[in-house]
Amino acid sequence: MRLTVYSDYALRLLMYLTVKADGLATIPDVAKAYGISANHLMKVVHQLGQAGYVETIRGRSGGMRLAKPAEAIGLGEVVRFTEPDMDIVPCFQPENQDCPLRRACRLKGALDRARLAFLAVLDEYTLADLTSTPGPMRSFLGLSAPFNRSPPTQTRNSSP
Repeated sequence: MRLTVYSDYALRLLMYLTVKADGLATIPDVAKAYGISANHLMKVVHQLGQAGYVETIRGRSGGMRLAKPAEAIGLGEVVRFTEPDMDIVPCFQPENQDCPLRRACRLKGALDRARLAFLAVLDEYTLADLTSTPGPMRSFLGLSAPFNRSPPTQTRNSSP
């Protein structure tokens, strides 16, 4: 089983938006962080926005962010959206039923079980599970350290 580049970009984008958390991200920011094509990413952002995963804000200070909490975004759900054709072999499609082994073949059943198992494992994870330790991810993606809400500690000067 192999996912398309589209699915890879979609998952990476969602992870970026999760660990960014503060403010809006832009397509150039995400493309630069991952070293990927901004043009390809633009299509991914558009379609994830239509699907309700990403909220986009237009205008000069616009950008994007997650449209719902990371805990509510399941990996299996995203992969099903980005990979509508998960037919591993041509005989999964009704129009390709001309295989001479079709009536006696057990390969199709085995591959179908494998596909379902693959998705079942992804269904066990959410976007929040993938980003549960955002610090290292933020660092690797070139994002600044998360905003520290506690006041800085003051040190006393030992000289009079």
